Amino acid sequence: MTAMTTPATSRRLSRLLSGAGFALAMALAGPAAAEGESLADAQRIVAIGGSVTEIVYALGEEGRLVARDTTSGYPEAATELPDVGYMRALAPEGVLSVRPDAILTLEGSGPPETLTVLKAAGVPYVTVPEGYDEKGILDKIEVIGTSLGVEAKAGELADRVRAELEAATAEAEARGRNARVLFILSMNGGRILASGSGTAADGILAMAGAQNAFADFAGYKQLNDEAVISAAPDAILMISRGEGHAAPVDDVLSHPAIAQTPAGANKRLIRMDGLYLLGFGPRTGAAVRDLSAALAEHGL
Repeated sequence: MTAMTTPATSRRLSRLLSGAGFALAMALAGPAAAEGESLADAQRIVAIGGSVTEIVYALGEEGRLVARDTTSGYPEAATELPDVGYMRALAPEGVLSVRPDAILTLEGSGPPETLTVLKAAGVPYVTVPEGYDEKGILDKIEVIGTSLGVEAKAGELADRVRAELEAATAEAEARGRNARVLFILSMNGGRILASGSGTAADGILAMAGAQNAFADFAGYKQLNDEAVISAAPDAILMISRGEGHAAPVDDVLSHPAIAQTPAGANKRLIRMDGLYLLGFGPRTGAAVRDLSAALAEHGL
């Protein structure tokens, strides 16, 4: 079946193809690159996706990076690299301006028309699969290690990460908890945007031995007060956004709906760094331990 292209998408792609982005792409172009090809000889790599960048560093291959995306905030050294933009709102000009000889991008990056230009540029391009469980993390390590030609390093990293994940999840399971947790992505204007199944939040909660209070829908959904009260979450989980950017604890717990839940009544609010909690990279074992410990501190 042929995919439909809307007039707006066509106009946007036309601008990309006729503008500076495509001119730069063509200046760099060689033979069309196939997704998944080896990047073993690449020395000027752009990493797109926080977990992708973390894995490159964990493999000791950071010297080959020339840029990263906005979500790549760890390790701190990565923030010194040029930032080519947010992974879901990339412009080809930004990526190609650093003259990469390879691109490593996490599945879900985009928009599609930018990827079209990047693939047309002739720069070797590898998409790293995303997954919100142990297998997903190990698959990332394998794909990146194989692409970079450092399979032995990747094997060692995978063994270490696997051991850490198995130990952390076993500890969480041993607690025998039955806690229901509501992950809130945002509360703009008092409207709760919550995580359902098939999300990073759903995956990390499962690994920490907790239940997602809204696993009955997929993705993210704005909730009404009745739904929140009916779900009766035992705790609220949110990502920390830095001083001045996160809703104050009292504002969250005093929300008209949350205040009527066990989470609100018992003041159970947990905040963790977003990339650490939801990145599903080399540090996820530690994140599972910290989340499990935080739940235990709240008696869950």
